[in-house]
Amino acid sequence: MSRCRDIERSIITTYRKTIWSRFVRAVKEYALISEGDTVAACISGGKDSMLLAKCMQELQRHGPVKFGLRFLVMDPGYAPQNRALIEENAALLELPVHIFQTQIFDAVTAVEKNPCYLCARMRRGYLYEEAKRLGCNKIALGHHFDDVIETILMGIFYGGQMQSMPPKLKSTNHPGMQLIRPLYYVHEEDIVRWKEHNGLRFLRCACKFTENCAVHEEDSKRYEMKKLIATMKKTNPNADISIFRSAYNVHVDTLIEYDSKGKRYPFLERFEEK
Repeated sequence: MSRCRDIERSIITTYRKTIWSRFVRAVKEYALISEGDTVAACISGGKDSMLLAKCMQELQRHGPVKFGLRFLVMDPGYAPQNRALIEENAALLELPVHIFQTQIFDAVTAVEKNPCYLCARMRRGYLYEEAKRLGCNKIALGHHFDDVIETILMGIFYGGQMQSMPPKLKSTNHPGMQLIRPLYYVHEEDIVRWKEHNGLRFLRCACKFTENCAVHEEDSKRYEMKKLIATMKKTNPNADISIFRSAYNVHVDTLIEYDSKGKRYPFLERFEEK
């Protein structure tokens, strides 16, 4: 059996409960893929997107729903060694990737305020456009369970708002296109275990300066949320689950004000209507 077969098999055997079953559950529960879809599995070169690509490949081969699948890699200006690592991993995992070039890193290098936010917005726009050009109607991203709960906490602590990361959404700037997150229930620690079990090495960061990524990550707000959640779990092992479930149990009548589809609903107005 080839190494690729071993890696594929580990997803549905060794990590069947923690990765494969949770992946399938999200796809079914949120109706992420429909008959006749053509999905672009977007690969950044990190562990999350590479696992996503393999899960999508396995689902296309053996799942009950027939859909098209492309493996989309955008090169936003990677250092040569980083692009080479992506290509090597794609070959190892037998992923027939489509790579297209942009100059996003050069465009955001001089941006001092929120360069990561701008980079992410630009990257997503290019992915939508290229996916649509290839005949896809959906793009799949590798966001996982931990990304969801970290987003909830970041919104509270740094955005002064309560929001989550939905499992799918419709593009506002690219009509007919949707974004889906099939790893919605998969925990990052299990992705790390899968990577290490198979002796795989992926990019740690999509940044042009990947060699400095560890420093950037430790200074990031998202990494701060990771540390906070880890601390909370020492006294409450289910703290991460509770944060995740809070997005399912929102009691809007108790909120001072909330927004729905661009309309504000202040507390006093709702109170007087009762």
